Amino acid sequence: MSDSKGNAGHGKKRLANPANWSAETGLVHGGTLRSQFAETSEALFLTQGYVYDSPEQAEERFKTESGGFIYSRYANPTVAMFEDRMKLLEGAEAARATASGMAAVSASLMCFLKAGDHVVAARALFGSCLYVVQDLLPKFGVQSTLVDGRDIEAWKKAVRPNTKAFFFETPSNPCLDLVDIKAVSEIAHDAGALVVVDNVFATPMLQKPLQLGADVVVYSATKHIDGQGRVLGGIVLGSAKYVNDHLHPFYKHTGGAISPFNAWVMLKGLETLGIRVRAQTEAAGRIADHLAAQKAKGVTRVIYPGREDHPQRALAKRQMTGGSTLVSFEFAGGKEAAFRFLNGLAIIRLSNNLGDAKSLITHPATTTHQRLKPEVRAELGISDGLVRLSVGLEAPEDLIADIDHGIAALKV
Repeated sequence: MSDSKGNAGHGKKRLANPANWSAETGLVHGGTLRSQFAETSEALFLTQGYVYDSPEQAEERFKTESGGFIYSRYANPTVAMFEDRMKLLEGAEAARATASGMAAVSASLMCFLKAGDHVVAARALFGSCLYVVQDLLPKFGVQSTLVDGRDIEAWKKAVRPNTKAFFFETPSNPCLDLVDIKAVSEIAHDAGALVVVDNVFATPMLQKPLQLGADVVVYSATKHIDGQGRVLGGIVLGSAKYVNDHLHPFYKHTGGAISPFNAWVMLKGLETLGIRVRAQTEAAGRIADHLAAQKAKGVTRVIYPGREDHPQRALAKRQMTGGSTLVSFEFAGGKEAAFRFLNGLAIIRLSNNLGDAKSLITHPATTTHQRLKPEVRAELGISDGLVRLSVGLEAPEDLIADIDHGIAALKV
């Protein structure tokens, strides 16, 4: 191999450094750790523990936790490959994979906060995330304030002397509200607070929170990263200091580790993440445009960050490279109309999961956000007529035809 100047080997040396790879290449090769058998596919290390050559070696590993593995609750070769690949993709210094997305959310906050601290969070959160902020953290003496995440002034006004963390998801679940990551991170850092962003709806392919000023990024890897509805998993990414000083001790002692098998499945999912998200985002945009043309047939609102009529379209263009794989839309006639539409679908399946190769749809008011009081749902824009569609990999034409069939059922 030679570069443009004819220097043989220079290009090879550059390409041997993962830091110089494109995202797509990193998704296939990043973090690969081969055994003595030089396998092509990543090895699945199904083991609880590890043996040592001597008691001196065991003592050193327990003392430093470096130079080898100790116990799979702490670290595991397959899990380490998944973490390293995600670090490369996200541009993070360190990461820990967890048993689920909510294990990642809980660990990211609880490892850092203590009694007497205060958290500011966006009001528009997934139901379980709201539980962690509103109900779980206060049990341990951590108070919280919920704000309209779209309102920069609201973030500023919520800061207290003991505010130690900001937490939000963008786009939000299920109404796809956006939070200005850069602006909110600046407010938090001025107050000496940590910024934790749930990036699951945007995926690491469409948004890079760390590059925009966030300190920590969390994912439910169950969603797009697996991408085929197979296993549960999560991951927390951030600086080496945050992970080593706060997250890792909490992680290894509380037992939220992902199983090696699930981590292996995630590694296989990452290989096609870019291709899947690109196709799903393109299809979601086409579906959103089609739905917007159905207002005479009962569709009263279409929410998609990739459309020019999204109220935060300018922000979406600044911090996202695509409009997301999800579309939310609303029917006149409330729950009855929404249920009639859902019962009229043949291809799109009813499920509260998302990011799957299969298109999935849910009615948030009676599923993911059912525990919220009606007035709180109304404040968040979650009406009884709202549905959330996660676009899969089916032919967009078939999905649009299925949606039209569902809309036709409104007339029955």
